[in-house]
Amino acid sequence: MRLRLLAYPVVLATLAVALVGGVLELSGHGTAARWVVSAFAAVVVVRQVRGMVADLRAGSYGVDLLAATAIVATVAVGEYWAALVVCLMLSGGEALEDYAAGRARRELTGLLENAPRTAHLRDGAGQPVDVPVERVAVGDLLVVRPFEVVPVDGVLESDGATLDESSLTGESLPVEHARGDGLLSGSVNGGDAIEVRATAAAAQSQYQRIIELVREAQDSKAPFVRLADRVAVPFTLGALALAVGAWLVSGDPTRLAEVLVVATPCPLIIAAPVAFMGGMSRAARAGIIVKSSGTLEQLARARTAAFDKTGTLTYGQPRVTQIHAEGMDTDRLLRLAAAVEQYSSHPLADAVVDRARQDGHPVPAADDVEEVPAHGVRGTVDGQVVVVGSARYVARETGATPPRPAGVTGVHVAVDGHYAGYLALADELRAETRATMASLRRAGIRTTIMLTGDGEHVARHIADQAGIDDVRADLLPQDKVEAIRTARPRPVMMVGDGVNDAPVLAAADVGIAMGARGASAASESADVVITVDDLARAAQAVHIGRRTMRVAWQAIGIGITLSVGLMVLAATGGLPALAGAWLQEAVDLATILWALLAVRPSRSERAEGVRMAAELTGAGADPALTR
Repeated sequence: MRLRLLAYPVVLATLAVALVGGVLELSGHGTAARWVVSAFAAVVVVRQVRGMVADLRAGSYGVDLLAATAIVATVAVGEYWAALVVCLMLSGGEALEDYAAGRARRELTGLLENAPRTAHLRDGAGQPVDVPVERVAVGDLLVVRPFEVVPVDGVLESDGATLDESSLTGESLPVEHARGDGLLSGSVNGGDAIEVRATAAAAQSQYQRIIELVREAQDSKAPFVRLADRVAVPFTLGALALAVGAWLVSGDPTRLAEVLVVATPCPLIIAAPVAFMGGMSRAARAGIIVKSSGTLEQLARARTAAFDKTGTLTYGQPRVTQIHAEGMDTDRLLRLAAAVEQYSSHPLADAVVDRARQDGHPVPAADDVEEVPAHGVRGTVDGQVVVVGSARYVARETGATPPRPAGVTGVHVAVDGHYAGYLALADELRAETRATMASLRRAGIRTTIMLTGDGEHVARHIADQAGIDDVRADLLPQDKVEAIRTARPRPVMMVGDGVNDAPVLAAADVGIAMGARGASAASESADVVITVDDLARAAQAVHIGRRTMRVAWQAIGIGITLSVGLMVLAATGGLPALAGAWLQEAVDLATILWALLAVRPSRSERAEGVRMAAELTGAGADPALTR
């Protein structure tokens, strides 16, 4: 959403009146300038009063009453330029608030763009025909080509298939399916075309349900109360009471205007937004995009942190973690496996080849390579027949019973008909994960939760490594949403990355998307997007939120304290209106300068950064990522 000035006519009118008034003033027509500016201020007051009445009927209130009285008072004592400044702050603040709200609730364009639109339907002659996905009916036979998205929920009609279901369940490793298995829409097919029998229409399929979950979660969020509004009510009542009291005690009506001149809500209108802009700017420099000022306050108050596993706590990519060889050394087993895997289209093959190259092993060529989809691949390497694949496939080739490693995926290897060992593949914990959990606890987070579609055994293993308190496994997107809604203590922040995380990010008090790899659905529904592939930035976002809130409250406190002091002085008759107006500008300047401190880290934050860097260095991560 773009901030269009034409959508905010009061801002444009205020700037136009300032231009006209300035020209009149400079040309020697001061009286005309005063009438033009004062008349415009009166119109703004009428507009504000109408808005206040509507707000009061709706049960809301804020800085508007004090702003309206300040405009009237400044016009009454001849400080019409000060009145115009208050008008500009009011109208400009409304425009910025509307812009922030639009950003927080922007449409889920990324998620919608990735939704399947076309299906390949087999017609009566058995030929695939492209049709809109909405036309697919239950029972239709569909063709899903290599690396395409499964358009609707269905049952696999082919002998076997390998699908990437990470965007739906969070499972990072490819999932093998046999004939008759159910497939979810949104899954990505592997390297071979498959046939699927539709079991649901597009509107009732898993991918569409995820989109609806996101919309429902966003609509259920409670509105955020502006920081200034909470302070404005007692400050407004106090200022009006003091002004009226000074008038009644002195019998001089000018005391009312003199008090209200220095009671303008500029510190309230300016201090918090400046601090929030400073905090958001600082976060952006660290690769943390915060979509609204309200999000910073929620980050500062967060007490529970929930995390997706795959791609968030872990790297999201399978890696060879162990090599178990029988009858040969591990280096030779790795070289032989990589030699035939380099010709395979299976998603796990790249991990084997990458490990061989990382270890500095030249990957030899293989001859007579033959791949059996969803099972494995065979070839001849240096005169030896090498078979690599699933335990069932290798068992059929050797007659042996390969071991079933727990918590990892095994890629088994046979050489010349004899079982030779296996490569263990797993999604490894990020180096910065444990240090991030510790930093969050130092920032005030009391409970950490893992929400994952993975099995209990794998989830518990990762949680123990990460130092996470609570583990919820085998969850679908709707289960994660319910877990977030019932989590305590609140507010709850949720960190995730994939399409399957979009609903739960929208449901959380603060949704944080690890968007470095282009997870557009998660980024659209989240309140915060981390553009750097570094989980430690989630903890840094909380620290920035806490720092921003401290500075905002301090700036407001300074502004109110100085304003109250000036109001008391004006109430005694010791501060003329003109001098009060100038002093009020000094108060505004003081609050702005203090609020700007939010762009810099505090001493405690710098100490936290040093501590975090030390922990990351010990864990093998790059300490530069904490800068």
